[in-house]
Amino acid sequence: MIDSLIHEISKVIIGKKKQIKLVITCFLAESHLLIEDIPGVGKTTLAHAFANVLELDFARIQFTSDMMPGDIIGVNIFNPATGGFEFKKGPIFNSFILADEINRASAKTQSALLEAMSEKTVSIDGTSYKLNETFFVIATKNPMEEHGVYSLPQSELDRFAMSISLGYPDFKSQRAILKKESIDYSTLKKFSLKEIYAVKEKVKRIFLSDEILDAVQNILNFSRESDKFIYGISTRGSLDIINILSAYAVVEGRDYVIPSDISNTLEYIIAHRLEFKEGESSAKEMAKLLISQI
Repeated sequence: MIDSLIHEISKVIIGKKKQIKLVITCFLAESHLLIEDIPGVGKTTLAHAFANVLELDFARIQFTSDMMPGDIIGVNIFNPATGGFEFKKGPIFNSFILADEINRASAKTQSALLEAMSEKTVSIDGTSYKLNETFFVIATKNPMEEHGVYSLPQSELDRFAMSISLGYPDFKSQRAILKKESIDYSTLKKFSLKEIYAVKEKVKRIFLSDEILDAVQNILNFSRESDKFIYGISTRGSLDIINILSAYAVVEGRDYVIPSDISNTLEYIIAHRLEFKEGESSAKEMAKLLISQI
């Protein structure tokens, strides 16, 4: 299923096989994804294509400075006919959420996503509502904007298992895009919930050797105990590493994790989590330093 899924999405997002694999990995790990990139490189198209081939209920939430939490999770509305309040669900009750330009909303509105992302539930006036089992958030953030945006608190950033960027297409891919006609989404192959759950079960059964667990613990300890970083990888982040490694192994067609899985995914797991105390550095360079401690 995985190869076929990559093939179908690649019909829409050309030349980005690596990024497509990372999105699938994050979804299978039952985590959430942050995409930091400039406008117009295909973030929304990627999310829409992914939701389409998996036949997931899709909602795009355009975050703005005047958005309120109720615009996301829903509100209780008084019904004169019954004399009581009725809950009107917000867009977060869809299976697949594209939180577009999340940093344009206030911290209060951003926090409306936190419970949903970590617990798959939302609470309104003391009542909890469950979200779909396949609930998945892709949030986009424009790193170039400085005006009219808010910083994402670390507690929210930590809810995202991975952070990636798409970047500009290479020369060959750009030429294909220029020559390409628009894609009819109805022609893309679709995958059922039964197939999705079957693959997710494989992720839960992935074998993690002591060698891999030792490597992960060395990375965690170095991030927390060295004087290189402002703060280390959190406990939630450590679990994200394990879940991402397990899902990536499945994407690569294995039932066990190998050391190269760490080097292929770590920079995307730490990109939004770690920051050097002195100077700036790329996620790739930080990952290289961490991996050197294995």
